[in-house]
Amino acid sequence: MNKANFGLVGLAVMGQNLVLNIERNGFSVAVYNRTAARTEEFMAGAARGKNIKAAYSIGELVDVLETPRQIMLMVKAGPPVDAVIEQLKPLLEPGDLIIDGGNSFFGDTERRAEELAEAGINYIGTGVSGGEYGALWGPSIMPGGQPEAWEMVKPIFTAIAARVNGDPCVTYIGPRGSGHYVKMVHNGIEYGDMQLIAESYDIMKRIAGLTAAELHQVFAEWNQGELESYLIEITADIFAKSDDETGQPLVEVILDEAKQKGTGKWTSQSALDLGSPTPTINAAVESRIVSAYKSERVAASQVLSGPEIRFDGDRDVLIRDLRDALYAAKICSYAQGFALLGAASQEYDYNLNYGEIARIWRGGCIVRAAFLNDIRAAFARNRDLSNLLMDPEFGQAVQSRQAALRRVIQTAVTNGVPCLAFSSALAYFDAYRTARLPANLTQAQRDYFGAHTYRRIDKEGVFHTEWQPSALETTAS
Repeated sequence: MNKANFGLVGLAVMGQNLVLNIERNGFSVAVYNRTAARTEEFMAGAARGKNIKAAYSIGELVDVLETPRQIMLMVKAGPPVDAVIEQLKPLLEPGDLIIDGGNSFFGDTERRAEELAEAGINYIGTGVSGGEYGALWGPSIMPGGQPEAWEMVKPIFTAIAARVNGDPCVTYIGPRGSGHYVKMVHNGIEYGDMQLIAESYDIMKRIAGLTAAELHQVFAEWNQGELESYLIEITADIFAKSDDETGQPLVEVILDEAKQKGTGKWTSQSALDLGSPTPTINAAVESRIVSAYKSERVAASQVLSGPEIRFDGDRDVLIRDLRDALYAAKICSYAQGFALLGAASQEYDYNLNYGEIARIWRGGCIVRAAFLNDIRAAFARNRDLSNLLMDPEFGQAVQSRQAALRRVIQTAVTNGVPCLAFSSALAYFDAYRTARLPANLTQAQRDYFGAHTYRRIDKEGVFHTEWQPSALETTAS
């Protein structure tokens, strides 16, 4: 019997589409799903007549694969991944490879990589971005693991990845959990992008009174310039779609309650752990959390008042300011994300190549955007660039647009329209460019109430001050 080149566990839509992508690119695939009915349905439908074999047990899947085996898991993150690995471990041989293609937490990937290495089994945790369409026609792929494991899977991943000017959007990220870490930060940046776009829409709709048709036109025009990106493109499409039942713009009948799968929150948590500021990503996470309090917000809207929305300015000027503000805030958000990658690379010895990360994000993934070419160029100019804002071109891009960003935030605040992401991006820029922040007072307070000590600007050493008489002196007096 001819053995299959590649195995895949988990036939939800992403798994099915990856299988079809791999098979279309010349590889035979064996598939297994915990529910046999799903496997039968896939084999009778999309997989029919293709070089795809069905397995109805983990053991059967292992048996039909050529050695060294390559098995990709497309199952729900967390305990389900551990459960499948435990089923596979006794059946695999040293040198075989397990690939986790789900949105696993990077810490779990670190643990699994270490445990499997003890058994001689290779392990790759890989980020796969692009959604269902990307999985079928070409995602951005971020694999982390042993270099030899990457060499095993490189032909398949290179074949199925998205391409930009013929360049595959996949590269070896680094050891252990690095691939899933980079995917996590990708998703955090994605959160920031989406929230900035949502706030732009809210300002144009509520303050400037733009209709859905006008919003479609604005975003379509923005997608022709420096803001060209997948998210701007689909936003333009969204405003052109009408609801079949009511005839209204479909976006206006969608409940304003944003869901999340957790990767944005993980990004914020990791940033706090590493001491790397990501306020725009944090604001995006918090905005989704606030949106979930729908019933409370409706009740609050009946009793809490704000300023009346009144705009007598030039709409075209506001839209131009918004375009510039969005680009400046986007740079600040990406600067935060790439700085976090830098902190993680140092902490976890990932040795990340930031220019390569920008390169593979240019196609297939959700944050794909024209200006990723500029980020790649920035790291080509200076591989040790500490922050995108310190690149001359990006620094100038934000400085030349900061007035527009300030005007947009002022307009939103004056009219009572929340803009957490825009405000956080500007605050990050202002804090980063400030030579002396008021943290000296914070440190004095810490020393006052907790004797936490402080350093001085005029001499070396660590100091503590008795800010008030001691308890004994106070009692005696």
